[in-house]
Amino acid sequence: MAIPEQELTFEFIRSSGPGGQNVNKVSTAVRLRFDVRNSAALADEVKLRLLVLAGRRATKEGELVLLGQRHRTQEKNRQDVVERLEELVARALVAPRKRRATRPTRAAGARRLRAKKLQAERKRGRSDTAADD
Repeated sequence: MAIPEQELTFEFIRSSGPGGQNVNKVSTAVRLRFDVRNSAALADEVKLRLLVLAGRRATKEGELVLLGQRHRTQEKNRQDVVERLEELVARALVAPRKRRATRPTRAAGARRLRAKKLQAERKRGRSDTAADD
């Protein structure tokens, strides 16, 4: 699955953190914006899963915003955010398996009841029965 380049918007901003004078002069950080809701490349159910996976990186308008500032060069940061977007989209493409309801086995039920009886006995054994008389 490839997202067309024209659906991605890149904004180059100054990076935070260490880097000396370079930080103050060069815009190496990259902010990638991808309008998920209006994308023609993705199916509707994939769009929903992508927005859920994105969490707080998604805006109310359905736009996904990724910030890349791990590297010292603009190009590496650009590649980094594109790879992260591709990874998110790949995860959203996989539909979660439906859970099938199952019942506990008879043996598991019996084990549970046996454990509850044991616990009740332990608690009963802790009480001071001589003081009750």
